Amino acid sequence: MAVSTLETQSALAPGHRIELTPNCSLTPRSARAFVGGLAFVTFGTATFFAAQGLWPILPFAGLEIGLLWWAVRASMRAGRQRELILITDDSVVIERLGPARASRTVFARHWATVKLRDPPAARHPSRLVIESHGRACEVGRFLTEEERLGLAGRLRQLVGRSSESPALD
Repeated sequence: MAVSTLETQSALAPGHRIELTPNCSLTPRSARAFVGGLAFVTFGTATFFAAQGLWPILPFAGLEIGLLWWAVRASMRAGRQRELILITDDSVVIERLGPARASRTVFARHWATVKLRDPPAARHPSRLVIESHGRACEVGRFLTEEERLGLAGRLRQLVGRSSESPALD
């Protein structure tokens, strides 16, 4: 999972912008090639056995390729999600952009805190949340643990502690 950081200074809202995107190395073209290649091998093998009288193999081969296509498509769709974190002098804005819907959460920077919560059980990921006044928003769900730790440190530098707003360089 990749973290892409874009530092922006604009006349209207000087601040820092952090864009989080999942690491999706499979392109639509390579996904089609993968599913197509596997379908070729699967149907070739199933046809060989069907020619020897074992015809029930063909529907199961079709079901297998159909499920594989659905799983790859779901993975590609999940890879299109984005999280944008904009930190200005006054606010922390978190925008989630996904294939199905988008959401936006705004916190006053002066009262916002960044917390890295321990995992509920072993081998589960930690949770990185920005919270203020009883509201919380988790960010970076798709990041690796190392990336989440690095992002937590960067956000703590930019947001500061509650009642503290460090200068945005």
